[in-house]
Amino acid sequence: MQDKMIRRDFLKTAGAGVLASAGLGMKLDAQPQAGSAAADVGGDPAKMPRLFAGCCAYSYRAMLTHGQMTLEQFIEKAVELKLDGVDMTLYYLKSQDPAYLASLRYLAYKNAMPLSGAACGSSMVQADAAKRADTLNQIKQWVDVADQLGASHLRVFAGKLPPGATMQEAVGWVVDTMKAASDYSGKKGIVLGMEDHSGVSQSADVCLEIMHRVDSPYARINLDITHFIPTATEDAYAQIAACIPYATVSHIRDKFDDGTPIDMDRVWRMYAEAGHKGYMSIEYEGDNHGGVPAEIGVPKLAVKVRELCRKYSTV
Repeated sequence: MQDKMIRRDFLKTAGAGVLASAGLGMKLDAQPQAGSAAADVGGDPAKMPRLFAGCCAYSYRAMLTHGQMTLEQFIEKAVELKLDGVDMTLYYLKSQDPAYLASLRYLAYKNAMPLSGAACGSSMVQADAAKRADTLNQIKQWVDVADQLGASHLRVFAGKLPPGATMQEAVGWVVDTMKAASDYSGKKGIVLGMEDHSGVSQSADVCLEIMHRVDSPYARINLDITHFIPTATEDAYAQIAACIPYATVSHIRDKFDDGTPIDMDRVWRMYAEAGHKGYMSIEYEGDNHGGVPAEIGVPKLAVKVRELCRKYSTV
């Protein structure tokens, strides 16, 4: 597969200026530089990091699934936690009725709680052409829902490699679907963020190849800092750094998938050096914290995320 070559060439062209200005250089394994919380950006808006503390509704999935919390209460909980925005995981909508969606949008407005984005579960890796067409239709429907909610971002998945399929075939399916989906979402001003989730998109190489081939300002990466699989030459931090220039909403936990603690300060410093502007949205997983429920785990993580956003933002 030629993704390695494509990604290297891409970073030397389209991404070079961004990475250079971020102080990350052209190497994925470049280490972030120690220094002040927010680098001297000389008043250049393009270099000013604006990092906001958010939370995904998915963090409270057990309570939302079992009727112990509503999305209305989730919005109010975010206010209580002094967060800057919420990511509305669309699995938990009571319906797609326009009146209900409007009520959620109004409640968010009334509480001055921006909707940092929305998230659907549609996966674009489908070997069957009819299933790919169905996935595209699903994504368009969720784009419409995000639009009614007033969210300017929608998370989508690439998906897992089907038996007998090659990685290059899977990447092609994702590219074709995401091109068509981003053409549709772009007309509504909504960015699609492909998450680096389990499956074909767990490496920066693949994520960047897809972004390069789709080639749309409305196709980006919903960057989950926990999911990249380290290689002999590119650890998880290097892969996060490589994808930051294409990041939309970022999903935040404090442990990698294997349970290893994440150096949160190091991650935020990379985002700041890249001049990133966006939401650092908590996506809590109790399983990685000894089963500690969201009611306890999310507030503790929110304190850390708020502190880091204040430390590394120019706002």
